[in-house]
Amino acid sequence: MDYRTGSHSRYELKIHLVWITKYRKRILKGDVSIRLRELIREICKANEVVIVKGHISSDHVHLLLSYPPTISVSKLVQYLKGKSSRKLLGEYDALRKAFWGQHLWARGYFAASVGTVTDEVVKEYIEKQDVSPSDDDFKISD
Repeated sequence: MDYRTGSHSRYELKIHLVWITKYRKRILKGDVSIRLRELIREICKANEVVIVKGHISSDHVHLLLSYPPTISVSKLVQYLKGKSSRKLLGEYDALRKAFWGQHLWARGYFAASVGTVTDEVVKEYIEKQDVSPSDDDFKISD
């Protein structure tokens, strides 16, 4: 097993995260989905989180992440949903009109540690989501 190393620790913490758009509106398409993928990558890199696999569907996001023990799952989700919502609403007028209350994401999220199933099972699940053009291991579908 490939463990990650911190200054005083060795670890392998993986989580499967899913969150949805408010009202399950199908707005994560085209440029919006590509920009969301960029934002998720930036946020993860800034917090030393590795994206093992990812998928953006038109109304939800799936991520399999390896994260350091210095960050809680709730804080990680707060960063991912908060920054992406703020940036996307600021950059796309159509989103501001569709989500006039300044909330792009629905409240809450799904999180499951990957310890109860193998990485391969979660990867296969994410891989089999409705898919169009791919960019490495982080796909977008319409």
